[in-house]
Amino acid sequence: MKKYLQQKLNNEKGMTLIELLAVIVIIAIIAAIAIPAIGNIIDNSRNGAVRADFQQAIAAASLYKTETGSLPAGTDNADTLNLIGDYLDDAGSLTGVAFTETSGSIEVAGSATSNGKTYTIVTPLTNSGLGQIENSNFEGSDIK
Repeated sequence: MKKYLQQKLNNEKGMTLIELLAVIVIIAIIAAIAIPAIGNIIDNSRNGAVRADFQQAIAAASLYKTETGSLPAGTDNADTLNLIGDYLDDAGSLTGVAFTETSGSIEVAGSATSNGKTYTIVTPLTNSGLGQIENSNFEGSDIK
């Protein structure tokens, strides 16, 4: 009897096809849940980077105005971005930015490109406008 049991145990090597299929199905279910979640995390981090780039450009323009007494005014948005370049370590994803001052209020308009998406923003340079940049989720292609 002992010899028979040992022989049976020695013959059981590896996994059956059913066990292998069960493992594959479990891995597929986990992947189906994890892959979209990881994609959302990556998109959120890219959107956060664009948001931070806009905020840094506004801070650089503020430094520019403090030193020169006027807002940067280039011939186009890319030129304006070059003017504040001395106050930015890196423009990041920004492709252009413009500052318009009319009757004491300042408006910021800018664009950025990240991962094939173009982001644009037009907002007043006020606490609520800065809050709009900070709280925007950049879903879609435009923030207004």
